[in-house]
Amino acid sequence: MSGAEEVGLVTPIREVFSENLALASGQTLAGFELITETYGQLNSQRSNAVLICHALSGNHHAAGRYNHSDPKPGWWDLHVGPGKAIDTNRFFVVSLNNIGGCDGSSGPNTMNPETQQPWGPNFPQVSVNDWVTTQALLADRLGIDSWAVVVGGSLGGMQAIHWAVHYPERVRNCVALAAAPKLTAQNIAFNEIARQAILSDPDWLAGYYQQETVTPTRGLSLARMVGHLTYMSADGMSDRFGRDTREMPSDAINAGEMVFQVESYLRYQGKQFSTRFDANTYLLMTRALDRFDIAADFDDSLSDAMAATTCRMLITAFSSDWRFSPARSRELVDALLASGRPVSYAEIETDAGHDAFLLDEPRYTGLFTAWMQQVVI
Repeated sequence: MSGAEEVGLVTPIREVFSENLALASGQTLAGFELITETYGQLNSQRSNAVLICHALSGNHHAAGRYNHSDPKPGWWDLHVGPGKAIDTNRFFVVSLNNIGGCDGSSGPNTMNPETQQPWGPNFPQVSVNDWVTTQALLADRLGIDSWAVVVGGSLGGMQAIHWAVHYPERVRNCVALAAAPKLTAQNIAFNEIARQAILSDPDWLAGYYQQETVTPTRGLSLARMVGHLTYMSADGMSDRFGRDTREMPSDAINAGEMVFQVESYLRYQGKQFSTRFDANTYLLMTRALDRFDIAADFDDSLSDAMAATTCRMLITAFSSDWRFSPARSRELVDALLASGRPVSYAEIETDAGHDAFLLDEPRYTGLFTAWMQQVVI
């Protein structure tokens, strides 16, 4: 990425919506808040806006840093910024934390205005449909009638597809990375194992742990370990860890114990995740992922669903991604082709697994950048 830079220092923005939000579950939120970030400048025609939809554990902080001492930039900084695939010299980029999240938007760890207590397990179940509805309301507020591009990976890619199907007049280009039209039974099973790890934690307390100032960190850590394992490939793990061992440091509970490197890595990932993510949010997000089915409103016909789209589309899969395999992406491509819709498809050879869409894989980065450069604004 020659000439690529970071977007620099960024500041989150809180958007407050006072209107009632009717959810797909049948419940209603009496107003809601979204935490957002924007990068680049909206042009005078308001035609250069890009929406980034985040995956399960993502949030609004896609690029840049909050201060100069931040050790790491936003989660997709590799692909968002001047000279990058999502070039902020060309595009006005909007990233948000979805409702039900745990990074400032209305969700289980925010206050229920009726009780003045954290929502906890009483926050209503949300869906991809609900997220896209709130994103459309955000677009209205920003004066964006049509997105130049809606883009996302994994669960974010499912939101992008939902946009293309249900708001065709508001999306000119769509990018879905490592996504699927719906989850397989195996995928749902992995999510259920992760949820049960949380529910079986003694500190779960029926979801009211915030009121007791505890956190089900053991359950969350196990849930993350299961999830993270499925995002990696067997070859990638063998290349990275093999059967190497290490001695646990003196500040660890099991100080001095010899463990495999892969054990140490997964324990670290689980511990880090359990300190920053909310358990109730994890349950909400995985259930929303499980229940997504883009063909459900079209008599289970994926071709009919894709026929509703009018935008130019890029579908990208990764060879070693067994959680959202290339075969699932090809289902989308075949349905688009059967409907005579414009689509580009690429299957990137990599051993990085599902997480490849977050990384700087040269062929993927080159393809993504070249495709985005062809977007007309």
